[in-house]
Amino acid sequence: MRVAGFGFRAAAGVDSLVDALDRAGGAAGLTALAAPADKAHAPCLTQLAARLALPVHGIGPDALSAPQTQTRSPRVLAMRATGSVAEAAALAAAGPTACLIGPRAISNDRMATCAIASGDAT
Repeated sequence: MRVAGFGFRAAAGVDSLVDALDRAGGAAGLTALAAPADKAHAPCLTQLAARLALPVHGIGPDALSAPQTQTRSPRVLAMRATGSVAEAAALAAAGPTACLIGPRAISNDRMATCAIASGDAT
């Protein structure tokens, strides 16, 4: 399983998510998208999921705070109890043996982040 995890601002559009995804490595081989549960139904994410024909996994707060992330943002840590929402969402959705392909990437407009993880979740 290869999952793209996203963190994004409320004002982010689908173009911001696409840019962050492209910067993180692109959509090739993805099997799912992931984001915090409270943002899993955001229009920008559902539009991207429809465009890529991929499911979206909403990650609850406990699962989001569990993985160790490569990136550590103090602001995000205070808000979400994780160093990187994108990295944590990707890791949580990809399963217990998941690993990041690389650190999160930031969209050019700084409205979205994306990280890709590979794992064995089904």
